[in-house]
Amino acid sequence: METPIPTRQLFIDGEWKPPILSNRIPIINPSTQQVVGDIPAATKEDVDAAVAAARRALNRNKGNDWPSASGAHRARYLRAIAAKVVERKDHLAKLESLDCGKPLDEAAWDMDDVAGCFEFYADLAEKLDAKQKAPVSLPMETFKSYVLKEPIGVVGLITPWNYPLLMATWKVAPALAAGCAAILKPSELASVTCLELADICKEVGLPPGVLNILTGFGPDAGAPLASHPDVDKIAFTGSSATGSKVMTAAAQLVKPVSLELGGKSPIIVFEDVDLDKAAEWTLFGCFWTNGQICSATSRLIVHESIAAKFLDTLVKWAKNIKISDPFEEGCRLGPVVSEGQYEKILKFISNAKSEGATILTGGSRPEHLKNGFFIEPTIITDVTTSMQIWKEEVFGPVLCVKTFSTEEEALDLAHDTIYGLGAAVISNDLERCDRVSKAFKAGIVWINCSQPCFTQAPWGGTKRSGFGRELGEWYGPILLAMQWREHASNLGLDNYLSVKQVTQYISNDPWGWYQSPSKL
Repeated sequence: METPIPTRQLFIDGEWKPPILSNRIPIINPSTQQVVGDIPAATKEDVDAAVAAARRALNRNKGNDWPSASGAHRARYLRAIAAKVVERKDHLAKLESLDCGKPLDEAAWDMDDVAGCFEFYADLAEKLDAKQKAPVSLPMETFKSYVLKEPIGVVGLITPWNYPLLMATWKVAPALAAGCAAILKPSELASVTCLELADICKEVGLPPGVLNILTGFGPDAGAPLASHPDVDKIAFTGSSATGSKVMTAAAQLVKPVSLELGGKSPIIVFEDVDLDKAAEWTLFGCFWTNGQICSATSRLIVHESIAAKFLDTLVKWAKNIKISDPFEEGCRLGPVVSEGQYEKILKFISNAKSEGATILTGGSRPEHLKNGFFIEPTIITDVTTSMQIWKEEVFGPVLCVKTFSTEEEALDLAHDTIYGLGAAVISNDLERCDRVSKAFKAGIVWINCSQPCFTQAPWGGTKRSGFGRELGEWYGPILLAMQWREHASNLGLDNYLSVKQVTQYISNDPWGWYQSPSKL
């Protein structure tokens, strides 16, 4: 029996509120192409209401209810939210699979990560209190100085559809831990579990206006949020094209942004690998989450001496992947999220073929699935660096392949991209792995694996993959090795904190720069 999708409204000021224009967006199950519910469609008027509610939440009781409260106070709410996510895990996972097509096992794993992320930031919120008034060493004994970390204010959080609740949590949890008030705008293609997060926040008694959740289209809700004069910061995860628009809007008000954008990440496979182990990681790196991962290692660069055998192994593994309705036991590849995405991916494959590439395996709808936005895991060879399939992010289960003869050539191919989010190297020579890792121009590097992500490790990219980091124990942008355990902060948390310097003159003597009138 299909899981029913709850009918929800917008979540503003701690209450369910219908959109001012009363519009709604249909929810389409990507496995069946059937409408299974709808979500509210927010517009600028709703954004204004949510931002006003967030501002009231910060000002209530002179800030003592939230931004000026102790980190331990905020941590209690984060832990309560985590507990409710655990309690509702099975239901949330089913809703996620139904909404975006993710295999149920993956969705359940995501819910574990959601709960873990709220717990992680609860810990950091508690530690934040002890780090206030961190002393600054000065060269003059007549002064003392310290640093305060304060919430940045009202933040707009715009998140994607490939990890609907988890990507939202990556932003919501640190924002709340820091003491900010937030407006979350999830993707209109997958918002169901984010609305359930609102229901959880209501159940645990999160103060009104601290978290507001607006579903709706990007131009109608996301754009007004990004350009709103009373929003102090925007954090965005999504396409590079939309990220550029968000940055442009924020720049008009000199508003800080953090951007986690697209990628076209390489995976280099050297000649000394175990073929089966390397094949599994190569496929996982590209086909996990139905191939819809910003960090997907979708450009395979394999040593020419093993290329034929390795590709044969890859094809055998790819053909063994179970493609099915996400609710079927053992499903490892579900549908892509929407008809638009489905058509876009097939166009990429068609263009590659017309440009002279070879579709080694996959490339079309699985024969046994007549409905739904399903695409076979696809491997494309005979690729040149001028082809669209090599240069542009597909965001689907499509792997393109090139060979190399030297380490230098492999790195040149790896760096042949405008992106810099992830990169992977597979080799039994760990010294070589270390060299290649240092040479990679990417924010995330995997050695002998691809895609594992942990809340404790920083996440983000370089070049057109964006800037800023989420997650991970870090202190600002620079690791302070000698003070790691004592002063480690969370860069994801720091994204939502403003640093204030306080300097005090402590001498009893006059400053003495100007001549005193009393001595004239």
